[in-house]
Formats: sequence, C-alpha cells, structure tokens
Amino acid sequence: MAGDLVRFGVAMDADLLQRFDEHVGAKGYGNRSEALRDLIRADLVNAHLKRDGLAVGTLTIVYDHHVRELSEKLTDMQHDLGEHVVSTLHVHLDHDHCLEVIVLRGPSGLIQSAADRLLATKGVEHERLVATALPEHTHQHEDDQHQGTR
Repeated sequence: MAGDLVRFGVAMDADLLQRFDEHVGAKGYGNRSEALRDLIRADLVNAHLKRDGLAVGTLTIVYDHHVRELSEKLTDMQHDLGEHVVSTLHVHLDHDHCLEVIVLRGPSGLIQSAADRLLATKGVEHERLVATALPEHTHQHEDDQHQGTR
C-alpha cells in the first residue's frame, strides 16, 4: 500500500516527545516518521482485530503433561477448531512440562476465545497469543501447487 508521502504536524508535550525520541533511538529507527508510521499501522491492526476481522496468530502454551487427561483435552480442543488450526509444534521442556505452539487462522474473536479456553484449562500454566490482522483480500491456497509433493 505504498503511496505519496504527506507531511503533517503533530503537537505534543515536551516530556512525551523526549521519551518518544529515546524510544525511536532504542528501536533503531532512522527518524520519528518511521516510528510513527509503525505505531499507526499497529493501532490500525489492533482496531481491525477488535472488529472481528480475519486474523492469523500463534498461541503458545506451557502445560504440565502429568495433569490427568490434559493432553487429550488439548487435542480435542484443537480438533474442535477444525480448519482454523493451521499447524502445531510440540516441545518437551523437561520431565513435567511441554510447550505447544498452535498456529490459528480465522475470525479474531474465535482465535481470542480459543486462547481464553485453553488458558482456563487445568494444567495450562502459561499462555501467550500473538495475532495480527489479515488483509481483507486474503484467501487460503486450496490448490495442489502449494501443497508440495506427496
């Protein structure tokens, strides 16, 4: 979505500007404009997610695999989400704990409620959802050319 750059002025408190400049420097931005554009993009993505737009995200959970029937419950929850689960990664952290990364795609409300349900499950100790909005024209690849060879 590249276009012509337009200049505009922004008035802000001197202390806030100083803190913003420190942030700009710490993040390695070349100038304030780049940082401001990223902040605006992030806010627009969040607004889109709140409107229940299409999203893709990773849900990372850490759980105690010794909790009775927890693995089965987590698998059942993922199967209930059906086509919205794109992929999963399972890692054994130690004798008691596993980490699972679940890639989800679908309405942002569905992704958030799935994260909430998983976190509320007994034995799940940590959960982090990182989601971003998909462009409205996004479609899934359903043809064989993107599926690889079998």
